[in-house]
Amino acid sequence: MQKDAYAMIVEAIDSGVYRPGDRLVESELAERFGVSRTPVREALQRLETQSMLARDGRSLIVASLDHNQLAELYVVRAELEALAAALAAKHAAPEEVRVLQDMVDQDWTCHGDALSLSRSNKQFHRQIHLASHNRYLVQQLDLVHRSMALLATTSLAAEGRSDAALREHQAIVDAIREGDEQAASTALRTHISKAFETRLKLDAAQGGKTLF
Repeated sequence: MQKDAYAMIVEAIDSGVYRPGDRLVESELAERFGVSRTPVREALQRLETQSMLARDGRSLIVASLDHNQLAELYVVRAELEALAAALAAKHAAPEEVRVLQDMVDQDWTCHGDALSLSRSNKQFHRQIHLASHNRYLVQQLDLVHRSMALLATTSLAAEGRSDAALREHQAIVDAIREGDEQAASTALRTHISKAFETRLKLDAAQGGKTLF
């Protein structure tokens, strides 16, 4: 089975193997992922077109988000995620709701582990996207969350944020379970707003270094 160079590079960025500012070298990537240089070159060109990579002279580096880009990203994310939650409240099967609840319950056992919570948070949101049962919305949210990988830190690392985030997750699941589209949309929008606020506070505390 042919390995997908694009998917592997995206996953490496998303998991923090490559961070904002890191230089990506075609030959090194080909060796790391065990593929030829041609699909790597094509993947890099695609990622540059999607603004995941930026030019630094003749080199390609993992892009970073400035303050305005971050704000724009969170505006779009809040709107799309809120729509996904509303649609999930309308269309989610009982089994999908139980999976969401299990995710929240499991996350409480990861208390204080920001890295684990960050990974499970992505899975939780992805599950809501899928529960919306709207393939076009899922595709757009995939693009948004791909850009989120360009953030060097997780807001869940802030003191007290993980507990608050899990309570917000529970409110989202409760609204979806009850089939309350407006409540689900509002709960998700509030969750994203709180995450954005926390990230801004982290950035201010660290002198603007969290957004590099």
